[in-house]
This record gives sequence, structure tokens and C-alpha cells, in this order.
Amino acid sequence: MDKSNLRENLLLGIGNPLLDISAVVDKDFLDKYAMKENDAILAGENHKHLFDELTEKYQVSYLAGGSVQNSLRVAQWLLEKPKVTTFLGCVGEDRFSKILNEKATSDGVNVRYQYNDTEPTGTCAVLITNHHRSLCANLGSANCFTIDHIRKPQNKHLIDTAQYYYVSGFFLTVSPPSQMEIAKVALANDRPFIMNLSAPFICQMYIKEIMQGMPYVDMIFGNETEAESFANAQNFETKDLEEIALRICRLPKQNENRPRIVIITQGTEPVILAKEGNITKYPVTKLTQEKLVDTNGAGDAFAGGFLSQYIQGRELDVCIKCGIWAATQIIQRNGCTFEGRATFEA
Repeated sequence: MDKSNLRENLLLGIGNPLLDISAVVDKDFLDKYAMKENDAILAGENHKHLFDELTEKYQVSYLAGGSVQNSLRVAQWLLEKPKVTTFLGCVGEDRFSKILNEKATSDGVNVRYQYNDTEPTGTCAVLITNHHRSLCANLGSANCFTIDHIRKPQNKHLIDTAQYYYVSGFFLTVSPPSQMEIAKVALANDRPFIMNLSAPFICQMYIKEIMQGMPYVDMIFGNETEAESFANAQNFETKDLEEIALRICRLPKQNENRPRIVIITQGTEPVILAKEGNITKYPVTKLTQEKLVDTNGAGDAFAGGFLSQYIQGRELDVCIKCGIWAATQIIQRNGCTFEGRATFEA
């Protein structure tokens, strides 16, 4: 595949860098902390002992995580050229941030962390039960990202010169003003601004922040439960995913020259693409139970695979097929990890 059109800082992402602490647990552990299978929540007061119990009672592995950072790592794996992607997020001044930096950098991401000296690097408990995964994030220093970091001359230059922008819904819990500032740069320069709904609770509890940014969103990713939560928050009064996708497309938009694209994944069911009043569906690769290891990171991998092709100007068909391919690879491994050379062929 010709990658001659690639350059450094083509895609800039902003999100919450987290160190994943992953372990196989039993259903009782989920119940104890009032969690569901395939859930994604922020740690509350009732979760303060979860991380200690997890590391004391179970065999854990530490993996570089955070939704956007994962997607950029997967994109870099496919792109095979360092620093095509840039990542902004906040970490603590501790050993966990060093692990994150080393991992993301070795995977090719140009990491531009903001460092906080009072809060620890954010962590995410990844609780695996029978091929399901539940996430409980303690944002720590990720919650301390401030807008002045993107206004530093060296970072502002990166924002001004990137051609594509990607932000997670998770980041709306941290710094909506930072997202809006980047969204306005994208609009002013007619560059794609891409967002991920990230989790049902984001669509429920942060709908105001989502809708503030929605007019700037040129493309949006989400899975079936996130799409349904968004539809409920917007009183769409339908659970039909195709109709939900079309209605999201029709929401008010600043850049009318760039039709909004909505992509909804739904596990083993076909991926839904909505654009300009039309729906296209793409079958996914179904694995046997023996090959399925961990669904954690599947959505991040899909976005990373998609974006790796999108920033090269590939057709949407190719982008989605690469997203499906990347997600299929990642769910056969523990966490959002990969090895060897990516072998995707359009």
C-alpha cells in the first residue's frame, strides 16, 4: 500500500490517557461493586477499594490505555510511519506515566502529555468475565487537563497544522472548552472533526456538552448501546439503530459543505454507516468462542483502523473494512495490544 502521502502530525487526538489494570474476575466481583457486564463507568465512592482488591486478589496485567490513545496506537500500527498521529492528554509525574509514554511512543504516537504534580496517572480497571469486559476508570490526573496546554506555542502549532482531529466523549468529563477550541480550528480550516460517543453514561450525563460540540462534528462513532442512550437523551422515541443514525446525521451542523457521517458498531451484527440520508451495512468477521479472548478495546481498535485509512483519503468502504479487521485482531488478544506487522489489505 502506498503511504507516500503520509506526514507527521496528520491526525491529532485528545483524550484521557489511562493505564489499564486488566484481570479475569468472577461475576461476584462485578456485583460487589454494582457493575454490569460490558459496562463503562467512572469510579465513585463505592469503588475506592476496587483497585486494591483487584491487584491483591487477582493476577493483573498493566497495559497502555485510554480510548483515544488506544485508537492512535492501532492507527500507527497500520500506518507504519512514526508520529503520523499526535496525542494530547494529562498524566501524573509517576512511574505509570513513564510506562504510558514508553508504550505509546514505541508504538509510534507523538505523545504530548501535560504533567500534573498533585494527582496520580489515571487508571482503568478492566474486568473480564466470560469474554465480556467492564471498565471502571479512576481518571486521576487525566481529569486535570487544562486549556492552557493546547495554547502552548508548540502544541498550538500542532493543532494548527494537523489535518484531522479526533476526540472521545470521555474527554467531555474533563475539558469541554479544550474540545471546543480544537473544533473551531477544524471548522475554520474545513478539516474533519471526529468524535466517539464512548459510553452510555456520557450520552446520559453529559448530553449538554455533547450537543454543544455536535454542530462541529463531521463524523461520529458509537456502538449500539451508546446510540440508544443518545437517542433516549434526545427524545428520538425510537430504538431503530438505522433511524437513530440518520437522525444524528440531520442534527444542526456548522460546516454544511461536509455531510455528517455516523457509524454505529453492534458487536457481531453489521456495522451501520449513515450518510446523506442513506444507510450502508457491513458484515463483521465472526470468531469462534475459542478465538475470542477479550472484547476490551474493540471499539478503540475499530476507530483506529478506520482512521488509519481515512487520513490517507481511502473510500469509506475501505475505512470500515479496516476498522472491522483491526477490531477482529484486537479481540483475539488481552487488552488493546498487537504484535508483528499489520497485514490488512484493502
